[in-house]
Amino acid sequence: MSFPLLTATAVLPAVGAVATAAVPAAGRTAAKWLALLVSLGTLALAVTVLVRFDPGGARYQLTESHSWIRDFGVRYELGVDGIGVALIALTAVLMPFIILAGWHDADPLETGSRRWRPTQGFFALILAVEAMVLISFEATDVFLFYIFFEAMLIPMYFLIGGFGDRAHAQGEEAAATQRSYAAVKFLLYNLVGGLIMLAAVIGLYVVAGNFSLQQIAEARANGSLHMATSTERWLFLGFFFAFAVKAPLWPLHTWLPNAMQESTAPVAVLITAVVDKVGTFAMLRFCLGLFPEASRWATPVILVLALISIVYGALLAVGQRDIKRLVAYASISHFGFIILGIFAMTSQGQSGATLYMVNHGISTAALMLVAGFLISRRGSRLIADYGGVQKVAPVLAGTFLIGGLATLSLPGLAPFVSEFLVLVGTFTRYPVIGIIATLGIVLAALYTLVLYQRTMTGPVKPEVSAMPDLRVREVLVVAPLIVLLIFLGVYPKPVTDIVNPAVRHTMSDVQKKDPKPEVEAAK
Repeated sequence: MSFPLLTATAVLPAVGAVATAAVPAAGRTAAKWLALLVSLGTLALAVTVLVRFDPGGARYQLTESHSWIRDFGVRYELGVDGIGVALIALTAVLMPFIILAGWHDADPLETGSRRWRPTQGFFALILAVEAMVLISFEATDVFLFYIFFEAMLIPMYFLIGGFGDRAHAQGEEAAATQRSYAAVKFLLYNLVGGLIMLAAVIGLYVVAGNFSLQQIAEARANGSLHMATSTERWLFLGFFFAFAVKAPLWPLHTWLPNAMQESTAPVAVLITAVVDKVGTFAMLRFCLGLFPEASRWATPVILVLALISIVYGALLAVGQRDIKRLVAYASISHFGFIILGIFAMTSQGQSGATLYMVNHGISTAALMLVAGFLISRRGSRLIADYGGVQKVAPVLAGTFLIGGLATLSLPGLAPFVSEFLVLVGTFTRYPVIGIIATLGIVLAALYTLVLYQRTMTGPVKPEVSAMPDLRVREVLVVAPLIVLLIFLGVYPKPVTDIVNPAVRHTMSDVQKKDPKPEVEAAK
């Protein structure tokens, strides 16, 4: 029996979470180092997955299949395609930086505070989320996927509600109230989506008789699976609703700004750069893979919703006074681009959407983590409380600028390639939508550059005059992310080579081909 590499990749952080939580109360530093070592071990396993994956091989590789709940046709089935491999790598790469960035975020508060921040619990919850996200990217059994898709809400709820941002102008009691509100809103939105999906999962079993992606695909190919058009569309809507909440897609997005605003910066990165990617990934794997006719039927409406997300998110980002809320609305706009690329039903659009998931995770992590370092120094999230930071902390300001330029998809940085592919792929099939979507690029330049101007340039405000520059630990967090942004900006081929074969399989699932150019190339 071959080594269960995919299982090991998810089990290691799960075991690490239990071990970290079990560290004695006096061992806060030991718990931090243990969590960091576990995340690095998981990264090593993810790199092994990446190395062993053959882009030219079978669609699902490194597969594992074991009977689980025999009476209900539920199996423990894992397998990865190129899209899953790319997102596993993204998750594993980001986790050590998230842990390093949050090194002191769960330390005990000042003497006399009524609140105690259990350091061990904070890092254990982060590792638990990593384990559940990884197995979500690996699961090829729909029921197995659903369990961890929902289970990750529990540690995220406690990370948002129990370990919020300390930079709150209204005092500790008001901060606790706002954290609780954000955590409950996050949980309720995602639970409602999950319950609707559960009904669709049960419906799928009634129709197909099992939960296996591969068995359902084989049954569809040989004609033994007959699904009425109306049934397929209702099941599609049940799945898509849950994924649209997680993504988040307008108008199901309103939980995200509250959750990111009240979270610590590393947890905010965990939400938008890691957890939310499960939603867009699942649209590709489950919506398009299981319900091809319904996906084509729903495409016009979904494209309009994605377009609204792009413009609406960018417009609201322009008007924000809170740094974290600005990044949250910018992410809503970026997720609109990802969903636009998925449902443009072109190979360029879907390749760009997958690449966008990876690049958005890196760029958002870079920008949000530097913003977190900035906020921790000043003790405020309000843009108006800053000014002239580049004169007293030039390294902080420089890394903040690079993260911001990546967010606006500057050529030469990673997000530009993915955004360009999404727009090209959309324009070839839906030119009007592609043209309107470019407004998101203009607005991104506006909110990013205005943010930098108001916080980093101008006269030095007295409150920031003694602000220290980035420390060694903080440089170790940000520098590799910036290197990745530049490397993938000038050479995205390593990622596109992995995801393109998976995209071709997805295009085959929905029976779509790329539109032919209206003007033939000159001979």
